[in-house]
Formats: sequence, structure tokens, C-alpha cells
Amino acid sequence: MASLAEIRAKLQQQENRGDNNRSNGAMDNAIFPFWNIPENSTSVIRFLPDGDTTNTFFWRERQMIRMDFQGVEGQPDSRKVTVNIPCNEMWGPVGSCPVLSEVRNWFKDPALEEMGRKYWKKRSYVFQGFVVESSLDEETPENPIRRFVINPSIFNIIKGALMDSDFEELPTDYEAGTDFRLTKTTKGQYADYSTSSWSRRERSLNSNEREAIEKYGLYNLNDYLPKQPNEEELRVISEMFEASVDGKLYDPERWGNFYRPAGVQIDTSNSAPNNAAAKPAAQSIPQPAPAPAAAPVQETVHDTGWQEPAQTVAPAPAPVAEGETKPSAQDILAAIRNRK
Repeated sequence: MASLAEIRAKLQQQENRGDNNRSNGAMDNAIFPFWNIPENSTSVIRFLPDGDTTNTFFWRERQMIRMDFQGVEGQPDSRKVTVNIPCNEMWGPVGSCPVLSEVRNWFKDPALEEMGRKYWKKRSYVFQGFVVESSLDEETPENPIRRFVINPSIFNIIKGALMDSDFEELPTDYEAGTDFRLTKTTKGQYADYSTSSWSRRERSLNSNEREAIEKYGLYNLNDYLPKQPNEEELRVISEMFEASVDGKLYDPERWGNFYRPAGVQIDTSNSAPNNAAAKPAAQSIPQPAPAPAAAPVQETVHDTGWQEPAQTVAPAPAPVAEGETKPSAQDILAAIRNRK
């Protein structure tokens, strides 16, 4: 029989795994992966109200910050990894996010503007509803009420129509609501959803849809936002931000119990506990600037829970010219603070 210590260790391991899946995007098949529908096809979806009746809207806005690291400390063969961090401005006033408090001032300097875009918050919107029609071949969950993680371009179409005076009823109304036609085409080499639109006709929910709502209930969309960072986590976010800007490796010993890169196995047995102060950064040995990369390539990131679907990432900053020294995070931040 396992000892109490072993049981506790196992429970802690499961809890850490669950937290990691929530914050770093383990695939949940309740999420409808619309970005996988065939090109030049349309899926019809019907949005439903938020289960939280205090929410004015039928969606929740999510704001995340992407931090890139050159690899993982202690894993020599690791490649570049990305950690998605919740932006504290989702819950607090402007200025409450330690990253954006610094980055906002970068846009005043043309030399730092591109770097500022890289660390700027990425918005997405969580909805729920039914997939009425789709040509996507997928294993659908037993509960037909799906969640949709919508990117800003599609959200603007949804929002724009709601501001139109011709829209007389809420599209989520069970009797006089309206379906949304999500159409995927291509623009260059990227997916394009700009021809998506609301259906021209109202449609009452059918008996199967009503029974599903009665049986399963509506999701509380707030449950699918990341946890708001506490004071200690905000300090960790600041530390990770400076390390990312400085081109350093992700350190699982310092940050593994707080925020982790998706899809990377991290041993957190020696990590700083997330209820204690993070270890101070070790004195680092200056590292040479990374080798110049090939011509920047735009990347399309598909949503797996916390990443934005079809989000185009800004090109990487130009490589440091030969003979020049890459500025450190401290140099950049010091320059910005001195201009305030």
C-alpha cells in the first residue's frame, strides 16, 4: 500500500497536470475546431447565451501574451518554445499588467515598435452553441453544446452586425435567434473568414437542441478563462518577460509550477512552489547573440484551448548585424523607463 507521502505526491502531480492542461491548451473536443474545415466551405453555428446570467454579452474576452524562449534549460536538444501568459488587464485596469506597462512605451520608439507588437496582448473570444451544419470530419462529443474560440477578425463580423439597427432580436434567442454562417476561404497562404455572415432568416431551436440545453445546461464561459495571476505570479511573469526579451532559455526550475510551454514535458519536482517567492535569477554568463535566422516566415497558430485560431504572428525582429551587440532586457527596459 502506498504511503501517505506517496499519495500526496501523486495527487499533487495530477493537480499540476490539470493546471497545465487548462492554462496551456490541452485539446478539449468540446471546442469546435472550425479552422480545420475544408477551404471554400461553410459551417453553420448557433450561438447560445452565457450560463452566467450576470454577463451582458454571450461571449467572454480572453487576453493572452505570448513569450518565446530559445529552448528549455536542462534540455540540450530542445527547440524554441512558447508560453502563453494571461494578461492581467482582463481583470484589472490599464497598467495592471507588468508586461504591457513596459511594452506600451515601446511604441514611442520606432526601433522598438516591432518588438512591442510581439509582446502585445492577443485577444480571442469564447462563445458556446451548436454546430448546425459542418463538413468537418470529427469525433463529436456526447454533449452537442460546443465551445468556440473566435479570433478578432471573425468577432468583428459578429459584433458589427449586432450594432446594425436591422438586427431586432438577439441571435441567441431560442425562438427568434439567428444562425451564423462561418465561411473559410484563403487569402494568399492564410485562412480567411471575412465572408462569414449571419443568416438572413430567423430560426427557432429544434426539439433536439432544446433537449440538449435542458439535459446538459449552458457553460459558464468565465470558467474557460485562465486564472487571474496573484501577486507572486505577477512577479514571475515579470521575470519571464525579461528573460524572453533577453533571448534566454525557459527555466523549469524557476517557472515550471507557474506557467509552462505547451507540448513540452517539464519535471517540476525541483521547481519553486507556486505559493512561494520565485528564486532570484542566477548570475548569468553573457551569451553570444543567436545566429541570424532565415528570412522571417509568418506562422499560423491554431487554437488548442488557449492559443488563438488562425492568428498571424508578427515576423521576428531583424537579426543583429555582425559586430553589434544584442541589447539585453535590462538595457531595453532601462532606456524605456528613462524616457518616462
